[in-house]
Amino acid sequence: MFDGNPITPTGFAAMRARYDHLLGTERPAITEIVSWAAGNGDRSENGDYLYGRKRMREIDRELSHLARRMKAARVIDPAQQPDRSRAFFGATVTLADEHDAHRTVTLVGDDEQDADHGRIGWSSPLARALRGASVGDIRRVTLPGGEKEWELTAIVYPPA
Repeated sequence: MFDGNPITPTGFAAMRARYDHLLGTERPAITEIVSWAAGNGDRSENGDYLYGRKRMREIDRELSHLARRMKAARVIDPAQQPDRSRAFFGATVTLADEHDAHRTVTLVGDDEQDADHGRIGWSSPLARALRGASVGDIRRVTLPGGEKEWELTAIVYPPA
């Protein structure tokens, strides 16, 4: 449905803040520690130097990953969704299962998913099943624990 990697403006801002923090705060601090430790002599048994180099590689890997994800990201504001009667990207939907247990989830980009807080990734099985659904629709989802049916009981988008 989307070219690129869909992400909400909030999710993109959080990703950008993480990138800026790593690049502007953490990496310079580690670079300073490594420089100081390198000046202390034998590097093969210098814990500060070895840990600092390891941490710097981790930071550089994460910076590279974030840069690629931000470049591929397509920011989509759910508040601008013209058809609010169906579940699309950014919708907060309430579901009821066959035992009338209710669950509320928000369909967000894969980079900002957090199941503990009710944010499910756009390419997850549940999100794929809910795409385009209207209130009252019943969707069958195959999950690792087996098949489950959910009825869509409410759809909410952020105010425009």
